[in-house]
Amino acid sequence: MLNVGLIGCGNISGIYLENSRYYESFTIIACADLDRTKAEEAGVKYSVPHVMDVDELIALPDIDIVLDLTVPHAHADIAVRAIEQKKHVYSEKPLAITIEDGKRIVEKATEYGVMAGSAPDTFLGGSIQLAGQMIEDGVIGKIVGATAFMMSRGPESWHPNPEFFYHIGGGPMYDMGPYYLTALVSLLGPVKRLTGSARITYPERTITSEPKYGEKIVVQVPTHVTGILDFEQGATATITTSFDIAAARTPFIEIYGEEGTISLPDPNHFHLPVLIKKNGEEEWEEIKPKTDLPENARGIGLADMAAAIESGKSPRANGDLAYHVLEIMHGIHHSSNHGKHYEMESTCEKPRLLEKQADFNKQK
Repeated sequence: MLNVGLIGCGNISGIYLENSRYYESFTIIACADLDRTKAEEAGVKYSVPHVMDVDELIALPDIDIVLDLTVPHAHADIAVRAIEQKKHVYSEKPLAITIEDGKRIVEKATEYGVMAGSAPDTFLGGSIQLAGQMIEDGVIGKIVGATAFMMSRGPESWHPNPEFFYHIGGGPMYDMGPYYLTALVSLLGPVKRLTGSARITYPERTITSEPKYGEKIVVQVPTHVTGILDFEQGATATITTSFDIAAARTPFIEIYGEEGTISLPDPNHFHLPVLIKKNGEEEWEEIKPKTDLPENARGIGLADMAAAIESGKSPRANGDLAYHVLEIMHGIHHSSNHGKHYEMESTCEKPRLLEKQADFNKQK
């Protein structure tokens, strides 16, 4: 069992701390936050043994993995500092907000002989694992293409501090794209070429949530983003992420094979049912994944990393995968800005499927 130090005790930290009881490959022994009060509250609520400053946690010899749950702008700095202390690093998505910082994290991890990984880990949930197994088994034949849609009106109606969603490093692609793109890459493998189109529909947004009701946000990033992806194995996919849509009836993700279609649920979830319809069939068949984990299984990627470190394998939610997804997002925006295809420089291995959901996640 490896020791984890958690940095960033905001909203997302609660589910990691709560779910740590389901995983036997790691234990969270320390937490830190720039706001020490938040760290102290989390320490008391979840019985974390040590509450400390960020610098102290990164330097603590007993820490094997630094779990970075801070805002995206801080990921690169924390990751590099932790790696230079010879700590493995696992961060919330995205890996970084610039392609240069993402590359720096991966290269530093290689230099120091440690592992870097990143959420999302929802592709390790029952839904996408089930779809991956069906694809590998040839249930829908050779893959022709895929679609992915994240259509919403934006977070300013419900998030208490929505400004960062519309500033550099935000936008629907960088915020939600990692869930959809990681799912696609885990099912179809790496992307070799892409093109994109992006726009800012509303240059100014009005916050309608509390406590900042009525405040204005000047939009700095595209809020409706569409990409066309060419995969190395030959399939093509279309992805649209938007904060500008009042309503939609599009599927979340569909995979199209020569002999049938798999329709996947929201990839921000783990174990929702999968639909499949084969050629000649009149009705969709609903298949529920088998799992022993809760629906919100965040932390499974961290558990996989800890197990991989001890076994000498590569974790599934690894730095190469996270960097490849980061470059796809960068490439879509770059293509839109420059009006031409973007040729991918990075690649990654398609993550191997879990043998079973209980590989490393037996409840303690």
